[in-house]
Amino acid sequence: MIAALMPNYNRAEIAFEHGQGSYLFDSSGRRYLDFGAGIAVSALGHAHPHLVRAIAEQAGRVIHVSNLYRIPQAEHLAQRLVAASFADSVLFCNSGAEANEGLVKAMRKTMADAGSPEKYRVICFAGAFHGRTLAMIAATGNEKYLAGFGPKTEGFDHVPFNDIAAVRAVITAQTAGVLIEPVQGEGGMRPARLDFLRQLRVLCTEAGILLGLDEVQCGMGRTGKLFAHEWAGITPDVMSIAKGMGGGFPMGAVLARERVARALVPGSHGTTFGGSPLAAAAGNAVLDVILAPGFLASVDDTARHLWRGLEALARQHPGVFTGARGAGLMCGLQCAVPNTQVQKAALDQGLLTVAAGENVLRLVPPLIVSRAECDEALALLAAAAQACAPAMAEATP
Repeated sequence: MIAALMPNYNRAEIAFEHGQGSYLFDSSGRRYLDFGAGIAVSALGHAHPHLVRAIAEQAGRVIHVSNLYRIPQAEHLAQRLVAASFADSVLFCNSGAEANEGLVKAMRKTMADAGSPEKYRVICFAGAFHGRTLAMIAATGNEKYLAGFGPKTEGFDHVPFNDIAAVRAVITAQTAGVLIEPVQGEGGMRPARLDFLRQLRVLCTEAGILLGLDEVQCGMGRTGKLFAHEWAGITPDVMSIAKGMGGGFPMGAVLARERVARALVPGSHGTTFGGSPLAAAAGNAVLDVILAPGFLASVDDTARHLWRGLEALARQHPGVFTGARGAGLMCGLQCAVPNTQVQKAALDQGLLTVAAGENVLRLVPPLIVSRAECDEALALLAAAAQACAPAMAEATP
């Protein structure tokens, strides 16, 4: 007999009852160091007092009123995101996939409004992950996610990551824009080269097409800047964010420059739950912390400390790890053994991690993680590596 919950997840036999900071506690009371953070969602860790208070206070007033009416909390959050970014306007939604759907619709509508409805195709990249809707699995292009769901949604072209010549070669009179993750998460913690992002910005401008960034996972402070593209010094036309922006409360957004934002007129796009008073209260609380003086510099400093430890770990256990990759607190360990084996060994040690593509073990701790907690994670990973080490494969002392 099938379970009440549909079987579309391979769940570990653990149920967490509560969390505190960078730790989760299961129903038996065992403590786990959380370097998965709900897949880069719990940006402020667990039970952060400011976030808890903001959600509780808003829930006690009004949770939902719909976008048929003004929502002052959302207006305030949008103003803050505009002030802190390239964007002129913000659309709120509920998830990263929904944000990417809105982004692609806005791209297509911008071109149609400019008198070029034939420009609807979007260039995406090998190794991408943009979500699980029918359109977004087509944008992702991974056959594993497409299998069994019928004809692929039309309008997406795929090229190799970090290859500007390949992008240039597929631009046609039907191209509306480019969609890229500055750091690929699901695809294996692969950062785009900064020079490639700069070249991409120049190419899009020259070709008269739009540059869209998917910062669902790499945004909201995860790389040590509010948005990952800031490291390249570029300005996109439109961007999607989600995951960490609500600190665990479901929330996504499309940030856009005025030309793109004006395309989404009343009736063209909408959402029932997006930007509710409760969601916006959570988003504002998260921004309070992330935009506080010194916070992002601290994320960058902690990330560099963790990276040095990961690189040393890979040198010490070459039979298990072949190197580190990623950016900021969006880290990955390339594995020489199956990453799921290392993930299980880390779990046995009390460390939560996430598998990613290209046989990478993903490490995305809360942004409030300390150096001491990073050192603890490194020790747990070393113990996991010992458990996974093939015979005679480890480095000698």
